[in-house]
Amino acid sequence: MKNFVILGGGYGGLTVAMELLEKELPKDTSIMMIDRMPYQGLKTEYYALASGTVSDMDIRVGFPEDPRLILKYGNVTEINLEQQTIQLNGEEAISYDWLVIALGCTDKYHGILDAETYSHSIQSLSSTRKAYQALNDVKPYGQVSIVGGGLSGVEVASELRESRPDLNIRIIDRGPSILSAFPTKLQDYVREWFLEHEVEMQSFISLTRLENGVLWDKDVNPIYTDATVWTAGIQPVQVVHELKVPKDSQGRVLLNEYHQIPEHPEVFVVGDCASLPFSPSAQAAEAQGKQVVEVITAIWKGKTPELGQIKLKGVLGSLGKKAGFGMMGKRAIMGRVPRVLKSGVLWMSKHHFG
Repeated sequence: MKNFVILGGGYGGLTVAMELLEKELPKDTSIMMIDRMPYQGLKTEYYALASGTVSDMDIRVGFPEDPRLILKYGNVTEINLEQQTIQLNGEEAISYDWLVIALGCTDKYHGILDAETYSHSIQSLSSTRKAYQALNDVKPYGQVSIVGGGLSGVEVASELRESRPDLNIRIIDRGPSILSAFPTKLQDYVREWFLEHEVEMQSFISLTRLENGVLWDKDVNPIYTDATVWTAGIQPVQVVHELKVPKDSQGRVLLNEYHQIPEHPEVFVVGDCASLPFSPSAQAAEAQGKQVVEVITAIWKGKTPELGQIKLKGVLGSLGKKAGFGMMGKRAIMGRVPRVLKSGVLWMSKHHFG
């Protein structure tokens, strides 16, 4: 029996599993999906869980129940590409014939001393629960600092404002503006929303170290805080970092046109760990997952895979529950419409559509 193993039940890994189950699988092939949890956590909504506007039940998606799919739970500690095995904590190695690595990302701390120790992460469901507890415990009129003015930081700040109108909230960024990757028109819209809702924005802050209750700007200017949320960058998880394969400057695995590791064509990489020509996102991971299934089914049929170019539909962000922003192609959209669209995308994700 040949083993097709999927590491990670997030957007990319779950898409591979769902798409495979819609196909006629070879009779000599089994599918195994390995994840730490018995359900998918919708990571694009972790900002709302951290802020306290949704419960974790609201952002869980059950894995498919199918006799052809083996679900296994555990933490992947090693991937041995030469021996084609996977090691989980305290268990015997699992061998594979085909492998999909879809393990996602973790925070990137840019060498800032004790950033991991004195800030809260929203990169996993477990860490997000802890972030929620810390934010919930901040006393009225306390100070919350969000490090990183990208999409995640903006969504945490706006959702937290809706959840805790009593708090002082600030976003800290080392660049000149929040949402620096977006057009100026959209930056201005979000900036005005923050000013109206009394969210402070601090730019050109170069953090060098964190202490309990203090963020140090250039080692000389203290920024006092009661709780800190880290949204200042991501990187592939440690087990992918340890793989001895070519990677890009961000530590993501370089792939061929079929999403395979060139030196190990039996291994596919999907999502945040893959070197792609666009920013990591749930949408990109799902698109990749669909193409991986196209490739593997073509291989099983003895055909040459033919893939089209991945085209992303756009980016959507929320400003609380009533406003939002986004990019549809090169067009910036702002106001209630992008928030409604984002809610629709969430509904589709929860029901395995899209």
